[in-house]
Amino acid sequence: MRVTKAIMVLLLAAALMLAGCSGASGRQSAAQGPVNISVWTYYNGEQLAAFQQLVDEFNDGVGKEKGIVVKGSNLGSVNDLRDAVMNSADGKIGADPMPNIFAAYPDTAYAIDQRGMIADLSEYLSDEERDLYIEGYLQEGSLGASGAIEIFPVAKSVEVFLLNKTDFEPFAQATGVDYDDLSTFEGVTKAAQQYYEWTDAQTSEPNDGKALFGRDAMANYMYIGAKQLGVNLVTVADDGTVKLDFDKATARKLWDNYYIPFVKGHFDATGHYRSDDIKTGNIIALVGSSSGATYFPAQVSNDVGETRDIEMQVLPCPQFAGSKGVAVQQGAGMAVVDTSAEEVQACVEFLKWFTDKEQNIVFSVSSGYLPVTKAANDIEAIRSAEGGLSERMGQILSVSLETVAENELYTPQAFEHGTEFREVLEYAMSDAAAADAQAVRDQVASGTPYDQAIAPYVADERFDTWYQETRAQLEELAH
Repeated sequence: MRVTKAIMVLLLAAALMLAGCSGASGRQSAAQGPVNISVWTYYNGEQLAAFQQLVDEFNDGVGKEKGIVVKGSNLGSVNDLRDAVMNSADGKIGADPMPNIFAAYPDTAYAIDQRGMIADLSEYLSDEERDLYIEGYLQEGSLGASGAIEIFPVAKSVEVFLLNKTDFEPFAQATGVDYDDLSTFEGVTKAAQQYYEWTDAQTSEPNDGKALFGRDAMANYMYIGAKQLGVNLVTVADDGTVKLDFDKATARKLWDNYYIPFVKGHFDATGHYRSDDIKTGNIIALVGSSSGATYFPAQVSNDVGETRDIEMQVLPCPQFAGSKGVAVQQGAGMAVVDTSAEEVQACVEFLKWFTDKEQNIVFSVSSGYLPVTKAANDIEAIRSAEGGLSERMGQILSVSLETVAENELYTPQAFEHGTEFREVLEYAMSDAAAADAQAVRDQVASGTPYDQAIAPYVADERFDTWYQETRAQLEELAH
């Protein structure tokens, strides 16, 4: 009888040990075999190919040595990935199980962290390992207590000014506009008016000039533009209290250098991204992310299908004249789901390997992202990497690293309604500009003189209405 009871106790203990090793998700532990790690990203094109190549390299080398197998999956766009993660976290019908790692911007990671599902990785990195990374990138990943690491930095980007140099040069020669004029938002606004007038003069039809400029990520323009002008649109206190600072003078400055030139036809946004508008010749310049710069087209196609080659020029993102240097720091990091200790440790092993100098430079060279370690954030180190840099990627990364070195880097703080807040900033001004520009075109087409058609839209009353409506939306989300 004693022997039987002893055997039963041993069996029970073994069962409990196995259950503990399996973790909350039921995945296999390192003691039972390879620890399988799933990673969800929004990478596509060259970025996805570079990421998958490195995943394969890890699995064949360090992963095999340490019993870790990583599987990467593309979930579509950033928004598609966010929706998939939120659906999984909330256990919605048809949603896939939560991955071990997912690419995340602060607002998404914050929402998952509020559900108690994000691992704090700070205890998995020594002080020496933490010192390898650019401090601002680690700070961005701290959603809760100071010193926590809930988003592991893997790749970053800034905004750059991309120019169709081929079509800009004849305009520059004719008008005297040069690259220095494009260093401020006010300069871009003025140059865009000159470009519109210059192209308008080339036809017999009045008011049919072309737009010079468009931009992606309007929320960045709002956040960073305000910051350059000395205003934090939103400040989040330690207790989660949100303070809104959307003063009228700052909003007017932003309005005058986007809405006004847009409604006049000097700026444009027609395609899904502004690189699409470059390709069709609707604009010749844009502001976009350094990682998105890889999609700048090499050719322009007109309405009848004719194509011609163009050359790209990369310049720093414009700033407001006389303002302090501030640039956006963006690029999703990797959030690790809080499962078993074995799985979290395996995730960290992969992420540390992925951001080691050699691997991080490989990913940067292929994708236009910036490395996250101090050692890798050097253009000469990047140029000397195996395979070197193409002329195009050399331009992108050189200007991007210069931007990092010469500006205060800023990332909006995460808060409960941060995603909705950003959406208001993304669309409030751009949607108003697009709708009003179309209204002007429709009135002119129906016989209304141009000056009469545009007058209500460039009046102070139009700004006042937009400002009050937008402020009310932001105030509701900030409380």
